[in-house]
Amino acid sequence: MKIDLKGKKAFIAGIGDDQGFGWAIAKALAEAGAEIIVGTWTPILKIFTTSLQAGKFDESRKLSDGSLMQISKIYPLDAAFDTPNQVPTEIKENKRYKDVPGYTISEVAAAVKKDFGEIDFLIHSLANAPEVKKPLLETSREGYLAAMSSSAYSFVSLLAHFGPLMRAGGATLSLTYLASERAVPGYGGGMSSAKAALESDTRTLAWEAGRKWGLRVNTLSAGALSSRAARAIGFIGRMIDYAAKGAPLPEPLDAREVGNAAVFLLSPLASAITGVTLYVDKGMHAMGVGPEILQEGL
Repeated sequence: MKIDLKGKKAFIAGIGDDQGFGWAIAKALAEAGAEIIVGTWTPILKIFTTSLQAGKFDESRKLSDGSLMQISKIYPLDAAFDTPNQVPTEIKENKRYKDVPGYTISEVAAAVKKDFGEIDFLIHSLANAPEVKKPLLETSREGYLAAMSSSAYSFVSLLAHFGPLMRAGGATLSLTYLASERAVPGYGGGMSSAKAALESDTRTLAWEAGRKWGLRVNTLSAGALSSRAARAIGFIGRMIDYAAKGAPLPEPLDAREVGNAAVFLLSPLASAITGVTLYVDKGMHAMGVGPEILQEGL
């Protein structure tokens, strides 16, 4: 069965380059015929738009029919802030923010409504933890709460603001990681806690948004991928190698596999699926022992 999303509009929050899961989801949605709208973290807006216009992403934009994925509009977005009055003065005056209008969640939602009317899909592909390299015991209160705000509550706020302009039968999707339920040393700064919160919120929001707007709410737990954001953690290469040695399917995860799974969850083929965490990690989540045990011939 072919997934046909022609006439559908998707807002994807968190694309900043052509390497991560957000880009892969956008491309898969474009392959299915959906219109792509993007929210990019305000500090990297200029870099992203300049690179896109210069053709640096053209190879990555190629669709199966030879055409290039089109992005209808790119909005600046800092999902740590719901309204303009929450933005601290030092942020407002920062050179990367000063001349950029309307980057809070409420402002972006209002702009999307004005420019596009209604949308069908909302994808949350963003996370940030300023102290991600610190063990949880060494994480400050400020660092922990910043991770929760940017990586978990941001989805709650996005859905609260975009829900009213989404068509009934639409769907939302966020991205989580196995550290929400398993200890992953090195994935610190409160990020594991934020992912656990995100998964819990997915279930609650599935009920609330389903009854309020007729929307489905799911999250996708993806395996390790060497994206720019993941490399910031510092040990992504070892995580990928560990999965290759210990996962049921040993080949490396391809971002396109995550994009395909995302399109399925967003499409009418998944019309009865909501409140779910779907694992797309080559089966790593199913393992109770690691490759060091397996190699000993347990």
